[in-house]
Amino acid sequence: MSGSVGSEDGDMGFQIAPMVDVVFVLMVFFMAMSGQQVNERELNIALPSGLVGQGPPPTLLLIDISADGQVTMNSKSFGTPADKGLVTLRDALKGIVEGFGGNNPVIIRPNPQTKHERIVDVLNAAAAAGVTKLSFS
Repeated sequence: MSGSVGSEDGDMGFQIAPMVDVVFVLMVFFMAMSGQQVNERELNIALPSGLVGQGPPPTLLLIDISADGQVTMNSKSFGTPADKGLVTLRDALKGIVEGFGGNNPVIIRPNPQTKHERIVDVLNAAAAAGVTKLSFS
């Protein structure tokens, strides 16, 4: 029968050497990082002044063209499907362009079944009114 000794069952107790290594690595890390200084510099940024802008903000104008050729702008109908000149649409757009300086974006949203000829009619009316910001959706 042998005596029970602590070293026989593999329990070596608390080892300090790995803890010293970890503390040493942390100390080296913090010493290296303390030498890094962040230099703050003045940035030249033009911030908005907060003054009231010139005139009202632009209003988005949505021109929808249905499959049968009916033209609506912001849910208001203009002309008939047979009206090639779209005089009422042209006059409405011209009034908006003159009143707001042409800053209002116009988006044309034709139905996939709309004839191309009708889209050209709407484009001609917009060009005659002086619309400069025009896109398709």
